Amino acid sequence: MKKLLALVAVLALAACQGGNSAQPTSALTTPSTQAEVTLGLTYIPDVQFAPVYVAQEKGYFDQEGVRVNIRHHGVQEALLGALQSGEEDIVFAGGDEMMQARSTGIDVVNWATMYQNYPVVLIAKADSGIASPADLKGKSVGLPGPYGENYFGLLAMKEAYGLDDLKVDYIGYTQAAALSSGQVDAIIGFSNNDAVSMAHAGIDVVEIPLVGGNLPLVGVGLGSMKGAVDEATLAKVLAALEKATKDASENIEETLDIVKKYVPALAEADKRELAGKVLDATLKLYTGGSAFGAQDAAKWESMAAFLEKNQILEKPVTASEAFTSAVLETRTK
Repeated sequence: MKKLLALVAVLALAACQGGNSAQPTSALTTPSTQAEVTLGLTYIPDVQFAPVYVAQEKGYFDQEGVRVNIRHHGVQEALLGALQSGEEDIVFAGGDEMMQARSTGIDVVNWATMYQNYPVVLIAKADSGIASPADLKGKSVGLPGPYGENYFGLLAMKEAYGLDDLKVDYIGYTQAAALSSGQVDAIIGFSNNDAVSMAHAGIDVVEIPLVGGNLPLVGVGLGSMKGAVDEATLAKVLAALEKATKDASENIEETLDIVKKYVPALAEADKRELAGKVLDATLKLYTGGSAFGAQDAAKWESMAAFLEKNQILEKPVTASEAFTSAVLETRTK
């Protein structure tokens, strides 16, 4: 997730006035009149966290009977470090990242999938002649490095299209410059971030699916340490976020006003315009599941096999231990 957000630095200033580095809480396991949890957002304030900001500012968490403290991670902070230490109760991170962490012995469990559509795509200039990953033979593709969602997507694409000889350049977070200058022929990037930012900058690009069917990868979701999962409390958090996501989709301008409290750079017209485009693309990723936050057991199984096959996991992970549908089931009772 941290890699997903890094390129839109213009939208995410370090002015963290909306953040809250709360003290560790045991509210997930200790009864109280109003449960209190700390939600870790795995990057500095950014428009892509808008549903969380909306739920906080419009009182949706309070309406559900749960107090949520928002905590933003620093750029160099470990993805799940605060979750392990108890400083956070919930983390907003990729399902693939959580499974990878689980293979190292971190007992994290994903309890809701927020991005029902995996956001990583192949991006090329519109006049490049690249319309499918099959067209990459003899060409080069760039991505930040051999880690994270970009890299997992690259592996899935190479496997699907037999691109064993594909020239891969690890270019850091310079995708836009590398593509526009011709340093690489295409990049692996995010539909709600890289593609939107480049189009906004006047670079005519096309987004191309990495595989013909479904990627064997699970997108961004919510996770907690296994021993801390309290279905009733987490169901309240999920209900509030569903309200906020719907609200944000129906009221983009109002949502941007809320986000500006966390990202003051949105006071500038051009940055606000770009943020609106990123927000619109991000909200679309939440749709397509059978329910808000829905878990796809088959996709989790496919991902476990895929990550093990590609030696991403330190040891095999049983998919059924990496995620739970208990929180969603609690909401329907």
